[in-house]
Amino acid sequence: MARSRTRNVLARRIEPGSARRGPEAVLVEEPMEVRLGDQTMTTTMRTPGHDYELAAGWCWAEGLLDGRTVREIRYCATGSAVDTGFNVVTVQTDGPPVDVAPRLATVSSSCGICGSTSVDDLVERLSPLPAPAALFDAAVLAGLGGAVRDSQELFDATGGSHAAAACTGAGDPLVVREDIGRHNAVDKVVGRLLLDGSLPATGQVLWVSGRASFEMVQKAWAAGFGALVSVSAPSSLAVDLANRARMVLVGFARDGRLTVFAGEDLVRGDVAGG
Repeated sequence: MARSRTRNVLARRIEPGSARRGPEAVLVEEPMEVRLGDQTMTTTMRTPGHDYELAAGWCWAEGLLDGRTVREIRYCATGSAVDTGFNVVTVQTDGPPVDVAPRLATVSSSCGICGSTSVDDLVERLSPLPAPAALFDAAVLAGLGGAVRDSQELFDATGGSHAAAACTGAGDPLVVREDIGRHNAVDKVVGRLLLDGSLPATGQVLWVSGRASFEMVQKAWAAGFGALVSVSAPSSLAVDLANRARMVLVGFARDGRLTVFAGEDLVRGDVAGG
């Protein structure tokens, strides 16, 4: 059943020389509880849509699957405070329950690692990425935003969504997802690749519409992306983590420009094709 991802609200738009009151489309934001087997792992604030991908991708990025195969994903009515029939998603695997502590804090639409015990807990299980079969082209990386733009339907409707995309090294978008949360959009992309049997994403690029934070690099690393491209700035921890992962990290990739913050030796050429 398709869920509404936008809602009209009454608002007053004021512009030079005019003002009007009328409907404006806004993104829907609702909580979603993620369960692994019978255990509640986290509650995240998200835009409904691609919820199974979100649950699967989040579990993968957190290392909760640990070699297990996802057997089933389903909505689960529980009568809990967040439940409306479609706000609790259960992931079932083919292995025994994972012995990990759940994230008791609610993950907001602006934060992806709230409730984690430490940064090291998230990356100690990951090994440095293998060298890519081919260098990434600077002009291709700079043009990813334009390649993804036509698929951002929620942004066109509301101006309020983030987007993430898995792209080939040649710059072709493979999976594009939108959400009110940057990390949710990434989890939906990773979840889709996981359910399609397409992980690790070796040689592919993860493009994100927001800033490149630690969590973005961590999720990209866990999924095996060779490069992370952001339209905004990276954080210092994101740069450190990308170097640790041996991943290309690009920021400010817009208007035909980009800045390479990590993995410079894995990027060839310039935005002019030189």
